[in-house]
Amino acid sequence: MADDLDRIDRQLLRLLQKDGRTPNAELADKAHISPATCHRRVQRLLAGGHVRDIRAQLDPAKLDLATLAIVGVVLDRSTPDSFAAFERAAQDMPAVLDCYLVAGDFDYFVKIRVRDMADFNRLHAARLIALPGVRQTRTFFVMKEVVDNRPLDI
Repeated sequence: MADDLDRIDRQLLRLLQKDGRTPNAELADKAHISPATCHRRVQRLLAGGHVRDIRAQLDPAKLDLATLAIVGVVLDRSTPDSFAAFERAAQDMPAVLDCYLVAGDFDYFVKIRVRDMADFNRLHAARLIALPGVRQTRTFFVMKEVVDNRPLDI
């Protein structure tokens, strides 16, 4: 819970969000605590699930994955079984970066990264519309990433 975090815990989380590779001694210095205390607190934050993962943020353009699409998906049925089947299938697609169950005109929004439009067309024809229960999709191609993966405001 956020209530069990004090000012130092929040500072450590902000610093880790900015750069998860920061060495413990540098992290401790920036948080104005001893390295031993810093290590203990970071381990507690990890064990408590406050930090889900620490990983590198890659540059998609340099990896030939510059095209980003957001796909709105409507399922043919709104049942727990159809939602579960769709979610399992979406989790098995490497091109799917994020998948959100949403309220409104769509059942899901799926964030997909591919090489180019031709790559997306192949993926759409072969995999997306074949996902369990998909009745309709509407694709939005991202022209510019204005804010992407912003750190949480804690």
